[in-house]
Amino acid sequence: MSEGLFRLPRPARTEVAPGAVHVPGWLSLDRQRELVTACREWARGPVPIRHTVLPNGGVMSVRTVCVGWHWQPYRYTRTADDVNGLPVAEFPDWLGELGRAAVTAAYGGTAGAGYSPDTALINFYDGSAAMGLHQDKDERSGAPVVSLSIGDSCVFRFGNTEGRGRPYTDVELVSGDLFVFGGPSRFAYHGVPKVLPGTGDPATGLAGGRLNITLRETGLAG
Repeated sequence: MSEGLFRLPRPARTEVAPGAVHVPGWLSLDRQRELVTACREWARGPVPIRHTVLPNGGVMSVRTVCVGWHWQPYRYTRTADDVNGLPVAEFPDWLGELGRAAVTAAYGGTAGAGYSPDTALINFYDGSAAMGLHQDKDERSGAPVVSLSIGDSCVFRFGNTEGRGRPYTDVELVSGDLFVFGGPSRFAYHGVPKVLPGTGDPATGLAGGRLNITLRETGLAG
């Protein structure tokens, strides 16, 4: 039977590395639409979505807006001192509940019960945007990172904790997919070398591009 004619079913859950779990199709279409609507509101402000400028003068190809805490290379602040100096939007309770449900879906049992994310980094990729391999290490907490994908599919490269080289695994993330990494994989290098334009469903409310929402515990007070 040709896979070109008959799409093979996707697995319910895959452990890509110890503590790194891919759950395909976790977000319903209705929930994806709700998230797109919320992200559009956050993108308008009080701190608008922007291309982050790196300390070396480079500019990230993705556009980012933050909720709860503002991320600027390489620290978190309550005000967007590198944009307009305003406080970022508050982190809503419903987003924390979604994060707890995501961790439970990935790890099972009551794994998500103690998960308390207090920031979301929302990245928008157009068809040419990419994200180099990096570690999420600006947080003081070792709690898992929850990653949600909406819109165009992408190649997500999940590596090791030692460096940007091999071994790594390329995973296709599709709209609605959940990816959680924690435990031994919490500080693994990861990135998005390529977005696959035109693969998203307009029914999500996203006409093109990829929306990636990552939830984290900063471990910061105040």
